[in-house]
Amino acid sequence: MSILVKSISKLYGEQKALDNVSFEVHPGQVVGFLGPNGAGKSTMMKIISCFLPQTSGSVSVNGYDVVDQSMEVRAMVGYLPEHNPLYTDMYIKEFLEFVGRIHLPKAEAVKRTKEMIELTGLGVKQHKKIGRISSASGPRSSHDSQSKCVDIG
Repeated sequence: MSILVKSISKLYGEQKALDNVSFEVHPGQVVGFLGPNGAGKSTMMKIISCFLPQTSGSVSVNGYDVVDQSMEVRAMVGYLPEHNPLYTDMYIKEFLEFVGRIHLPKAEAVKRTKEMIELTGLGVKQHKKIGRISSASGPRSSHDSQSKCVDIG
């Protein structure tokens, strides 16, 4: 997967969260953002994963523009924000099937849930409530994506 970020700026009113940021990530590279609180790390990840539009500049993922071709980008990128919107009273397996059934027929959602639990090593935790596990081992997504992004603050 390739990511190309060109001259990205993001303003919240008068406040600059990002100011003319550019970089490129080549297939196979592992990249992390480092910086103090308020440096724009989460904002950049939200822009790359189509959760937030930039004020100016452009971002492409595998050649797809995050604004004009956001559905294609979303199919390739999985993103779990620092404060994730999980139902903490649901069990891991139950939650993954629930989300899967939003997008897939029931049988396919059950099958994919089983695959995701195996793939992520959550087999021993699948019957625990989401609120009772650490964020480092929580569920990520129930769909295929070429990139996994985790915002750990």
